[in-house]
Amino acid sequence: MPDPNPEAFDFLLTRRSRPAKTLTTPTPDRAILETLLTAAARTPDHGKLEPWRFIVLGSGAMPRLAGLAQARGEALGLDPEQITKGRTQFDQGHLAVAVIESPKPSAKIPALEMTYSAGAVCLALVNAALAAGWGANWLSGWPSHDAQFQREALHLESHERIAGFIHIGTATSVPPDRPRPDLGHITTWVDV
Repeated sequence: MPDPNPEAFDFLLTRRSRPAKTLTTPTPDRAILETLLTAAARTPDHGKLEPWRFIVLGSGAMPRLAGLAQARGEALGLDPEQITKGRTQFDQGHLAVAVIESPKPSAKIPALEMTYSAGAVCLALVNAALAAGWGANWLSGWPSHDAQFQREALHLESHERIAGFIHIGTATSVPPDRPRPDLGHITTWVDV
C-alpha cells in the first residue's frame, strides 16, 4: 500500500503561480534561496548530466536587463508593445533565477531529454518557492529566446539557452484559480 503525504498532494492539487507583476520585497535571502535551488536540482535528470544551471539575478541586475531588452527589441524592429512586454519583467522584478539549459555531450541521452529536464527544474523551483510560502512565477518571453540577448545579458555559451526566468518574492495578492484542463479531452486510457 502507498504511504500518502496528504499535505504535499493537496499542495500539488491547489498550487497556483503568482503573477510576477504582483511580487514585491522582501525576497528570499541567499540561505533560503540556496535551499530552494537545492529542491529544484532534485528534478529528474536522465544520465545524471545536470544539463542546466542557475543564474541568480538580484534587484541590482534588473535595470541592466531591462535596458538590454529595450535596446535589443529596438534593434530587432519589434513593435513598441512587444518591447515593453519584454522589458517589463525586469523593470518590475526584484529577484529572479534564470534557469539555463546547458546540454552536455552524451551518446546515450538525447538532447530533447535534457530540454525536458531543464523545464522540470523550472517547475520544481516554482513549486519549491510556493511550498516555502513565497510567490513565484515562471516567465520567458522573446528576450529569453533571442540568442544575442542571452549572450549580452547573461554571457551564455553558444550551446546554452534560457529555459525560463523564475521570479520569486512576496506575493501581494492571491489570484483566483484559472480554468484547468478537462481530463476527458486530454486523456486516453489504454488497457491492451
